[in-house]
Amino acid sequence: MIAIGIIGYGTVGSGVYEVIQTNRESIAKRAGEEITVKRICDLRDFPGDPAEALLTKDFKELAEDPEIRIIVETMGGVQPAYDYVKMALEHGKSVCTSNKELVARHGSELLAIAKERSLNFLFEASVGGGIPIIRPLNQALTADEIVEIKGILNGTTNYILTKMTREGAEYEEVLREAQEKGYAERNPEADVEGHDACRKIAILTSLAYGSQVDYEDIHTEGITQITKTDIAYAKAMDAAIKLLGSSKRQGKIYAQVAPVLVRSDHPLYGVNDVFNAIFVKGNVLGEVMFYGRGAGKLPTASAVVSDVIDAVKHKNTNIMTLWSSKKLELGCFEDSASRFFVRVPESERKQAQKLFQADGFQEIKAEGITGEYAFLTGVLTEREYAKKAEELSVLNRIRAAF
Repeated sequence: MIAIGIIGYGTVGSGVYEVIQTNRESIAKRAGEEITVKRICDLRDFPGDPAEALLTKDFKELAEDPEIRIIVETMGGVQPAYDYVKMALEHGKSVCTSNKELVARHGSELLAIAKERSLNFLFEASVGGGIPIIRPLNQALTADEIVEIKGILNGTTNYILTKMTREGAEYEEVLREAQEKGYAERNPEADVEGHDACRKIAILTSLAYGSQVDYEDIHTEGITQITKTDIAYAKAMDAAIKLLGSSKRQGKIYAQVAPVLVRSDHPLYGVNDVFNAIFVKGNVLGEVMFYGRGAGKLPTASAVVSDVIDAVKHKNTNIMTLWSSKKLELGCFEDSASRFFVRVPESERKQAQKLFQADGFQEIKAEGITGEYAFLTGVLTEREYAKKAEELSVLNRIRAAF
């Protein structure tokens, strides 16, 4: 029997306990021995909870218990999660976490500590919730060189953009509804400004290319400037607006998080509501996509328990993960290139045509919209676009993935 401890008994932590209790027999078969939760650490009280007898407010009771072999961390945030996880590893316990902030900030360091002690630091649930993506990148796709990763990495923003598209509503209206339904936090900044997706693409890029990517170095935009007018133009182009996190090898590695126009013939176009999808392109395999619920109590808990099973099957053996502490220098964002969808006042039509009319230039019209002029540019670098746009009163601009 393998005893585990859980730090953080919120949504995901309680889900981990529930999954282990519900699927105890099948989990034991897959792991090769029974797994039981011995202690749970949380500062809150949970009177009447099925796991109430296991609760403690002192993490040392878990870290110093020789019977506990694996710690599950589902607290969220960097501190005190980092201190607790590091302490657990130093006490000879493998760690499984769903904490994207912790992994993005300290992943390479914690992996090194685990490797030194023949332990494991596993984090499948930190990106994409219940969608398996970390393990495929680390194990199944190792024969490929990754050319590109891009995906819908945040369910809240995808839900908002989907509702705006279906109902023709403005951002603020849909955000309020998402908050009422519990899909968005009262303070939704981490989601709607792109910070959540940024941490996730930093983790994926670090794994894909084997070196540390600091999320502060990734250009990040959210969805707060998207309007129902933008949505109407997207429909006219047979496209949808998605918040994408992406990294791509074009000589150097370029990474960003931003709203992007995706045409209907791309697999990401049909990913709607709270669903997430991650699109990976390898130089040998070609294109694959991982799709599913990117968040939620049981989907995320299921991914955590899968890591627990992996840790049990690899007792005293480190699962090699290529993610060094050496920093990966990303390509300068201003040198990255794409097409741009641009809206300007009707009075600036001729000036816009003069500045941008070259290969790939295309006027865009949408029914019922007057008083402005919209167009798609040819392929430009960010620097080239910004210089031209200085001469215009741009109402909005969105990058296009076509």
